[in-house]
Amino acid sequence: MDREFLALERELAVFLRRARASSGEMARELHPDLEPAAYGLLVRLEEAGAQRGTELAAYIGVGKATMSRQLRALEEVGLVTREPDPADGRASLVRLTDEGVARFRHVRDARRARYVSKLAGWDRGEVAELARLLRQLNTSAES
Repeated sequence: MDREFLALERELAVFLRRARASSGEMARELHPDLEPAAYGLLVRLEEAGAQRGTELAAYIGVGKATMSRQLRALEEVGLVTREPDPADGRASLVRLTDEGVARFRHVRDARRARYVSKLAGWDRGEVAELARLLRQLNTSAES
């Protein structure tokens, strides 16, 4: 196997372990009982708006049962709510509550401040390039 791909695999494994730990911290800051995956769901709802649970499950890459359990936990602590889908009355849309938006943004801003601090020695162009490459990686993973 090519050394470049071995190096990529190693660095991604470290990055993903740290990202999971960080998401767990962020979720616990929102509410002590939340799973690490909860933070990613809130990120998606904040940026994309109200969505069906099935859309969230497909985007995140989990099954409907897992998504239902995670959404139920977020609903129980008041961070999301479900409302009828105007396009299909049999379905519901999940959206952030006002409290969910406020708490999420507070935690997100604190996380962003940590990134700014950790990457203070980087050139802004390097940060932009890293973001571009990660977006490219995420886009290729979606297809």
